[in-house]
Amino acid sequence: MKEPVERKARDQWGSRFGVILAVAGSAIGLGNFLRFPVRAAANGGGAFMIPYLIALLVLGIPLAWVEWTLGRYGGRHSHGSGPGVYHRLTGGRPWAKYLGVLTIFIPLTINFYYVFIEGWTLAFSLFAVAGTWNKAIRLGEMDKFLNGFVGAESNAYFNGPWMAIAVFLLVFALNYWVIYKGIRKGIESLARIGVPFLLLCAFALVIRVLTLGTPNAAHPEWNVNNALGFMWNLDLSRLADARVWIEATGQIFFTLSVGMGAILSYASYLRRKDDVTLSALTAASANEFTEVILGGSIAIVAAATFFGAAGAMQIANSGAFSLGFITMPYVFAQMGESGVMGFLWFFLLFLAGVTSSVSLIQPLISFLKDELNIGHVKAILLVAGLNLIVTGFIVATMRWGTLDEMDFWAGSVLPVVSALVMIVLFAFFIGVNRGFREMHQGALIRVPRIYKHIIKYVTPTYLVVLLIFWGIQDWWPTATMQRITDPTQAWMIGITRGLLFAIVLLLLYLVYRAHRMGKFPMKRVRGGTR
Repeated sequence: MKEPVERKARDQWGSRFGVILAVAGSAIGLGNFLRFPVRAAANGGGAFMIPYLIALLVLGIPLAWVEWTLGRYGGRHSHGSGPGVYHRLTGGRPWAKYLGVLTIFIPLTINFYYVFIEGWTLAFSLFAVAGTWNKAIRLGEMDKFLNGFVGAESNAYFNGPWMAIAVFLLVFALNYWVIYKGIRKGIESLARIGVPFLLLCAFALVIRVLTLGTPNAAHPEWNVNNALGFMWNLDLSRLADARVWIEATGQIFFTLSVGMGAILSYASYLRRKDDVTLSALTAASANEFTEVILGGSIAIVAAATFFGAAGAMQIANSGAFSLGFITMPYVFAQMGESGVMGFLWFFLLFLAGVTSSVSLIQPLISFLKDELNIGHVKAILLVAGLNLIVTGFIVATMRWGTLDEMDFWAGSVLPVVSALVMIVLFAFFIGVNRGFREMHQGALIRVPRIYKHIIKYVTPTYLVVLLIFWGIQDWWPTATMQRITDPTQAWMIGITRGLLFAIVLLLLYLVYRAHRMGKFPMKRVRGGTR
């Protein structure tokens, strides 16, 4: 089957470098600079890196190779999203296309709240330049400043979330404008500009943090060397804690965006002989360098330099938002460079956010266009409308934890389930030998043969054990909301779960509609089995 003219002419990458930058931009997000340093510092520092690197080698990299391969394979057969790819891959088995809904639901749900948070970063970069937060810093009220901005409370700084909503609408329009421009002129162009500038901001911040020396003469032990020691201390006793292993594995999924469907969609726009082995490894390596070297050297290290190891640990335990939006403005004020450094920090987060959020929108856009024959503009309007409705719900209810609820399911649990489905379909339907031949079409490097065994046995076993462990430890208390004591919050979480379930049903119905249109033939197709 030939690819549609639109996919060939408008929606293809301009170069291999462009797609690598785009996938790297998709992976390099807020989690690299906020989530990773907090998780590492709170879970043993250097010891955290042991399960982190193991998860990278047996989960992250093999899943990246598999997802890139499946995406290119699906694109060759005019499928740019999970339902079509899985249907083709399994030889037309009727249930496979419905499993592919996971690869649309996960990025779509993350995007509902991710774009809103993205707006915070742009607004705070402007606050840094304008000095809007100076009074809050002087009074030690950055927590009130943030809460007022997002609408969690009304105070002297903000009377409602109107500014946050205004900036969100601006960022929202930018995201969908990039999607409207298409793969080459939109997403690739954004990545070519955004990723290098993001890295420049990160390097400037790292250099400044590492040259802080001992800024507080009253506490000579609060210095950069000790701050780096705090961040990367090797507390091997923490390896006996199962939570450390779960946190490290979850971070790999979160940072590489594997199993979520974004890479699957991006790779579907590759040509038959476009390399996926080196491209996947390069994109993953760029992300890891940004996360471990750059992300691990800015926020927590700066906090430990100004507030000491005990203060930094308290900050790490308070969460990523507290670190990024409350602590860092205090740190920049202590430097005496609140404007410049604050702008670089928050604009860095904004660039990391926007290059990621466009990738979260693309899977549903691809599905609507490829499987339901919906035009480009109409598909964008439909997704944008759904985005506005659900994000509006989040803005109105986030004080009751609805954002955290969506993030828990879409950002932590379901990516593991989706990755397990993806790796099993690859290993046991296309087959590892044939899958490796597909993977190496146009390859610039050879994947080590040991990864045949890792993909077929180690990766799925690791994922199953992880899910079983989570199920035993946390499933029932989470499902029954045992940790929630506020009745209003319990109702809001219940409504949020109902909303997510309704979205799943909508996506399943759309897949059924595509099936009725003949997009998923029931007969076995050549190449769908081992």
